[in-house]
Amino acid sequence: MFRFTADRIPVLFVLVFSMIDFSIYFLVDSVWWLAGIMLIMIIPKGVICAWNHHHQHTMTFHAKPLNRILEFFYALHTGVTTNLWVLHHVLGHHKNFLDQSRDESGWKRANGKGMNALEYTLKIAATAYFRGYQVGKKHPRVQRDFLVYSVFTLIGVVALCWFRFVPALFVFVIPMVISLLFTAWVTFDHHNGLDTDDAFHASYNNANPFFNLLTGNLGYHTAHHYQQGLHWSKLPELHEKIRHRIPSRLIRNSKFVLAES
Repeated sequence: MFRFTADRIPVLFVLVFSMIDFSIYFLVDSVWWLAGIMLIMIIPKGVICAWNHHHQHTMTFHAKPLNRILEFFYALHTGVTTNLWVLHHVLGHHKNFLDQSRDESGWKRANGKGMNALEYTLKIAATAYFRGYQVGKKHPRVQRDFLVYSVFTLIGVVALCWFRFVPALFVFVIPMVISLLFTAWVTFDHHNGLDTDDAFHASYNNANPFFNLLTGNLGYHTAHHYQQGLHWSKLPELHEKIRHRIPSRLIRNSKFVLAES
């Protein structure tokens, strides 16, 4: 069933929080309770964003239908549907991150000056689906699944809103938007200000164990770009092999963000 046994716990985490979401959706009517729960759930949903990223690099299950079902639940948590990050991130950003004129997650403006975090966050989140679609023109099969399953997800969200609008708004719709913005915000620190042609000098890294436990070793970001198809569980080993090629100033130790000193 699982391609890598290390994925069992993350998938369990995602499904448990999906069960919590649907329980709240069906059982809670108070707007104040819904708003409070939504704020509390921002943290676990932010963590789920990292695991959705890993899944769209390396599929979790051998069976395609199981991957599509998992992606529906990921979408309800993160605002990112099937193959969006495959197109925008895997086939886009990872190919172009050294060229700011082409990078789908570029941190530079058209005039060559760097963006601030807020500008970057709003721009990347607002254009994510359009840019994913544009990359998909070169990958029609991937684009087709992106469009089909995005429509399925939209239909599901509309049905949830039709049945119980206020709970759906607080449990699914608003958190999906927040999670997409959160995903864009945290990626600002991955490469911001690192204008170079050397891939080993182009990413910040975070070796903090707690950060990497939460994010599936996303702190080993240079290793992730060096072999983007490598499963998240194998990134620490690769990081150690290439560590001598990464400037020490690009390796940090922070519990919560990638690039903080």
